[in-house]
Amino acid sequence: MVGKEHILIDQKVTLDEINVLLKCKHNSRVLKRLYFVKFRCLGDSVEESATKVGVTKKIGYYWQDAWNKGDYAALIPHFGGGRKSKLTDEQVKDLRILLENKDYWTTREVLELIKEKYGVEYSQKQIRVILHSFNMYHSKPYTLDYRRPENAEDVLKKLTEAIPAYIGPDEQYIIGFLDESSPQTKANTQRL
Repeated sequence: MVGKEHILIDQKVTLDEINVLLKCKHNSRVLKRLYFVKFRCLGDSVEESATKVGVTKKIGYYWQDAWNKGDYAALIPHFGGGRKSKLTDEQVKDLRILLENKDYWTTREVLELIKEKYGVEYSQKQIRVILHSFNMYHSKPYTLDYRRPENAEDVLKKLTEAIPAYIGPDEQYIIGFLDESSPQTKANTQRL
């Protein structure tokens, strides 16, 4: 009994119907499976058909079994959807509201907030994924000088109003700020 097929394919539909399905379907996973069924209906073995579509013989037998048990709908892949989130949908909404109340967060602060408020531990990477889902992105932090006065804009405005008194009305002036260590010619921010 060498070379004899043990499991035959059910020819539930004609080759013309399979060709119509091949023309109207755009999902590459389903197309591969339909081509496999077509090759099997044309008389190729499971191994030959599987080789033509680029899968192993075992996968070919899975597809053939699905076709025999069901029909075209059995060839459509069904994905499990993944693991459930540790936070409920309501907790995620609350977390987003909490994060929007403050301008600057570090991932470590968010991690500690989630652990303290909800009792759930996440990795730093998962915190970044959660923040990304909120359209909150991280970048190089902008340095905030602790010595900056609260009314810095008012001081600058008074300075720009006072300078024209010392120079002529036609003369131009530039206001520059120097760092204590060295002049900074570039901004200290960076887009990632």
